[in-house]
Amino acid sequence: MIRDLTEKEIECKVSTISEKGCSLLLYKTARTDMAILDEIYGPMNWQCEYEEVKGNMYCTISVYDPDKKEWVSKQDCGVESAFGDKEKGEASDAFKRAGFKWGIGVELYTSPFIWIPADKCKITTKKDKFITYDKFIVEKIKIENKEITGLAIINTTTKERVFVFKKGE
Repeated sequence: MIRDLTEKEIECKVSTISEKGCSLLLYKTARTDMAILDEIYGPMNWQCEYEEVKGNMYCTISVYDPDKKEWVSKQDCGVESAFGDKEKGEASDAFKRAGFKWGIGVELYTSPFIWIPADKCKITTKKDKFITYDKFIVEKIKIENKEITGLAIINTTTKERVFVFKKGE
């Protein structure tokens, strides 16, 4: 059984931005997946493999099942990164998606819509586009049955809590 992600394993990324504020997405990194696979199965009991199928990068994560004495595999496809090295981003995305198939971070799919109003972040314009240099982190998270039921986000630039969510409120 894969454990829930912790606050330190979840990152925040600005998704959309306007003069009224910005929305955030929660995500995990491939490094987090690797660390969890090492923790749960042991570094020698899992492996990954990449292959290109019809121009798409696929990653297969295999875990050794000592009871069956065989490798069990789960696979998914990645998409090119919009930023930086497109091939590396595609491989990383494929790995993270395969990690989701193993149950790593599935709770992120239950994230509430995270809106940070403009009075809680600094929004400027650059070349007629709204931008923010503010950074955000998960301060606290509560997960029950693989569902996010509580969440608090801090703007690390201003050092203040800018978002709070409690399911049912």
